[in-house]
Order: sequence, then C-alpha cells, then structure tokens
Amino acid sequence: MKLYPAMDLLQGQVVRLHQGDYNKVTEYPHEPLTLVDRFVRAGAERVHIVDLDGARDGVASQAPLIERLLRETGTRVQVGGGIRSLEQARAYIRAGADRVVLGTAAVRDKAFLRAACAEMPVVVAVDARDGMVTTHGWTEATNVTAIELATEAMGLGAVGVLYTDVARDGTGVGPNIQATAALARAVPSLEVIASGGIGSLAHIEHLAREGVIGACVAGRALLEGAFTCHDAFALLRALG
Repeated sequence: MKLYPAMDLLQGQVVRLHQGDYNKVTEYPHEPLTLVDRFVRAGAERVHIVDLDGARDGVASQAPLIERLLRETGTRVQVGGGIRSLEQARAYIRAGADRVVLGTAAVRDKAFLRAACAEMPVVVAVDARDGMVTTHGWTEATNVTAIELATEAMGLGAVGVLYTDVARDGTGVGPNIQATAALARAVPSLEVIASGGIGSLAHIEHLAREGVIGACVAGRALLEGAFTCHDAFALLRALG
C-alpha cells in the first residue's frame, strides 16, 4: 500500500475541515509550495491536492495557485476540487498533474466523466456518509451508493477511486477500514485510496494488512505531527 500526503486549500491557505464542515476549519501556517516540497523531500511519490473552494462552489477558483504548484513541484500530483469541465481537467494535466480527481461531476455529468476517462487518468472521489455518496464539497446528499459509483467508474475506465468516509474526515479516529476494503473487493481493477480519519501509524498498518487497499491519504495527522512521512513510508516498506 502507498501513502499520498494530502494538502487541502481554502482561499489560498492550507487547511483541514472537520467532517467536511466548512464552518469547522483549521488553518495551518504553511506556504503551499513549501509544504509540497517537504512531502517530496520525505519521499512522497504522489501528493494529493484539493481545491476546497472549487469542491463547494463548482468553480476552480484556485486553479492559478494549483497550476503554479504543479509546474514547480518535483513529484506526481493528483488534483481535485471544482473540476467540472474537460477544459479545466486538461489545464491541470497540461500544468503537470498526473491525475485529476472528479467528485461532483462524476455523479452529475456522466458524459463528462466518460470523456475524461477516455482522455486522461481519472480518480473518482467517492465521498460517502453512511454508505451514500455526497457531492458539492460534501454538502449535498444523493441516492447513489458508494459501491454503485465505484463500479460505474470502473466500467468507464477510471484508474482509481478515492473513498472518503465524510463522518471520519479530519477526526483522526481512524478510517472506515471495513467499508474501504469492501469497496476495494468490489472494484478489483482500480486503485482504491482510503481517506478520512487516519490519525496514527496503526491506522495505516491496519489498512495495509487488509491486502486489497492500494493507497491512503493523510492530511491533518501529518500537519499536526501525529506521525511523519518518513515513519509512514518506513512502515509501509517493512510491511511489503
């Protein structure tokens, strides 16, 4: 299993939300490019970047900042948040992203999802509460199950799914291992990336020992020093 350090951006600042609530924001005193460089120096082979303004509002308002990060960073990056058109997805790929992450658009615009999967590496964000997918920065509920969306993504040619249990995100209480593993078994050809609630090295170890989860993302735990990238990468190497 791999670890992708995560950086969430809100109005140009590095932040984390608690359970996806935009009224519960923690800001961190990190310059975005410096933080990405720190992840790269620690050995990250891919960084996960999210435009939270875009995820909520549907407009990639932080695209200029993110595109600068993509041009200047020295690692692979997957970018999500507010990507609702092929033009925006293409712009991120041209700027250096190796993957785009589609969430709301993957649910609301199947023609766009199909076209994007045919043209570039796409990760579908499966953001769920109680197993049901949410959209628009986790603010709107749908009647689509997480497994339904992931299965559809597999059929359309996505390269992976990012599964987030919204109720756990930013809490550090641990990821929803059972649901993530079940999703991974349902879509065996995709890289399933666990997200939401990772707060310790033990959580990463438990995910890895499932044997079917391809990667995980960690944000708050790294920003607040619960563990370091070095320690997490060493653990994953030891686990094989």
